[in-house]
Amino acid sequence: MVALLISNAKIVKYLIIKNLILRKNLKYMLTVGVLGAGHLGKIHINCLKQIEHINLCGFYDQDPLVVKQVEEELGIKAFSSIDDLISSVEVVDIVTPTLSHFDCASKAMKSARHVFIEKPLVTTLDEAKQLIAISNEARVKVQVGHVERFNPAYIAAFPFIQQPMFIETHRLALFNPRGTDVPVILDLMIHDIDIVLSIVKSNIKKISASGVAIVSDTPDIANARLEFDNGCVANLTASRLSMKNMRKTRIFQPDAYIAIDFFKKDTEIIRLKNVVDEGSMGPLDMIIDLGEGKGKKQIFFEKPEIVPINAIKTELETFFNSIENNTDTAVSIIDGYKALDIAYKVIEKINIPD
Repeated sequence: MVALLISNAKIVKYLIIKNLILRKNLKYMLTVGVLGAGHLGKIHINCLKQIEHINLCGFYDQDPLVVKQVEEELGIKAFSSIDDLISSVEVVDIVTPTLSHFDCASKAMKSARHVFIEKPLVTTLDEAKQLIAISNEARVKVQVGHVERFNPAYIAAFPFIQQPMFIETHRLALFNPRGTDVPVILDLMIHDIDIVLSIVKSNIKKISASGVAIVSDTPDIANARLEFDNGCVANLTASRLSMKNMRKTRIFQPDAYIAIDFFKKDTEIIRLKNVVDEGSMGPLDMIIDLGEGKGKKQIFFEKPEIVPINAIKTELETFFNSIENNTDTAVSIIDGYKALDIAYKVIEKINIPD
């Protein structure tokens, strides 16, 4: 209860200030290189340029046109090969297409480099298991880029999430050819799979799913129902053929409803509390009478303070902090594996329904 009384803004500001102080006390800067300079890769490069106390050494991309453009626009050095980049840095930020994640990550880990790798972790569960083994043997830090964990709306809502029993998510996007090389489950739904797995502390006992391919060879629209041993149910919908962008999650738990808008970065909370002293209620207080012998409950509407932060920059800062202080990463390689595992089970249910 005490944690709920602490302002989320103060928590985030405290963490940011703490990270800066820790970095200022370092005797050296971490050297970082980026693999992949496409749309998301450029965003990572721009974020890395803003982070103090790291040394962004350069990037590698196999497309000469991209290399020329990024060098000119962002003023950053291009390496001639993946091997050259890996040998020159301590940390490798992998923002390449998913099909190349395993080769890039395994090569970096075998060279004892810490790795940040965009979601999905890799293309197959076998590759994920191999990466876990390699990372353990190399004793390197690995963080998976499930960026919604760092969305300010989610950060604001997290202290209020205590016992979710029904979760409904909608992740809808306008069509974009980029990303259609994988099913919408791996492209979009996996974000919500990761969020659900991070807040429901129970095993999944049943998965149901349906989906349809419309403009690509794999599902472009999908729905999945995850049933947990503790009774919680999560209903997830994802589409990359929507008329508008939407990233909403609704969480229902005993005496509370939590609405998180990841797209608009907004959070609303409705809580119910037992009315102990009806005489102390004001004329504008909202009261629900549950019926004879069941008492009354008061409705509370809350809007947690949203601290505006750059989620990608924050997740990268958090990763560097885990390296510098030898702590667990915020989104571990095991987390990435678990999300990928459920994603593939959803795809299997679509391809081979009960």
